Amino acid sequence: MIGMINQILQMKPKPAPNIYKQAQRFADVTNALLLRGNINRASRCFQKAEEIFNLGTSEIKNAISNVYVYSVSSYLEINKYNIKDMFPQSLQKEYFKQINSTGI
Repeated sequence: MIGMINQILQMKPKPAPNIYKQAQRFADVTNALLLRGNINRASRCFQKAEEIFNLGTSEIKNAISNVYVYSVSSYLEINKYNIKDMFPQSLQKEYFKQINSTGI
């Protein structure tokens, strides 16, 4: 019994999942839904991303903007979707910030 307690006490806590990896996985799921033509479920993902973006910390907002919006908008552009019709308002603003940045 004492040996088991010592093992538990010596266990290292698992690191928190990387928010950027989570944003990429979420983008991958959204892109897969779009690929399958499941626009309704993809739209729900966009709404959830919008909610996460609006309620999140600055790090979460950064991950959604730089990973999720970038990845999904790239897919949308390649497949000729109208981004204004697909993205909710906050995600649209982030998208337009990205395409209008000078890169400097």
